[in-house]
Amino acid sequence: MLADRLQRDGVDVVHTREPGGSPGAEEIRALVLQGDPDRWSAETEILLFTAARRDHLERTILPALDAGKVVICDRFADSTRMYQGLSRGNLRAKVDALHNLMIGIEPDLTLLIDMDPETGLSRAKSRRGIEERFEDFGASLQEAMRAGFLALAHEYANRFRIINGARDPDAVAEDVWAAISPHLT
Repeated sequence: MLADRLQRDGVDVVHTREPGGSPGAEEIRALVLQGDPDRWSAETEILLFTAARRDHLERTILPALDAGKVVICDRFADSTRMYQGLSRGNLRAKVDALHNLMIGIEPDLTLLIDMDPETGLSRAKSRRGIEERFEDFGASLQEAMRAGFLALAHEYANRFRIINGARDPDAVAEDVWAAISPHLT
C-alpha cells in the first residue's frame, strides 16, 4: 500500500523483500524458508541470509538508491539480528560483525508493525504458504521475537517507528504514511 501511494504521488519506488529481491537471493530464500524447522543451524542461517542480503544489496538496493529511487524493503538486517541472533542462541554479536563486514549500511527508516504474537502467528499460518519454516517454531518463538524487536526499536530509536498492526489495513497504512512522510524530501 505504501509503494502504491508513493507511486501515485510520482515517487520512483523499488519495492523489494528479504530474503530475496534479486535472482540469487530468491534462490537462497527457498533454501531458508522452506522445510524442516531444524534444517539449518543458526550459524549456517546467518551465512545464508548474509549471502542473500549481499546479492540483494549489490543487484537491487544500491543501483536503485544510486538512481535516486526510494527503496521499500520488506525486512532487512534487523530480522537476522532477531531470528538468528536471538532466537537460536546468543549470536547477535556474530550477526552484527558479519553485517558490518559484508553489508555496512542500515535503513534510513525502519517500520515495526507490532501486534500480539498469537495474532501475528495466526495471520501468517492462515496464508497457507510453503514458506512457513519459522512459523513452525511456534508461539514461543513469536513471543521472543516481539520482545526482541521492541528492544531493537529502543536500541535504534533514531530509525525505528512502531506501528500498531492489530487494526484494519487502512488504519495501519495511515500510520505508516504519517511515519514516513516527514522523511520524504
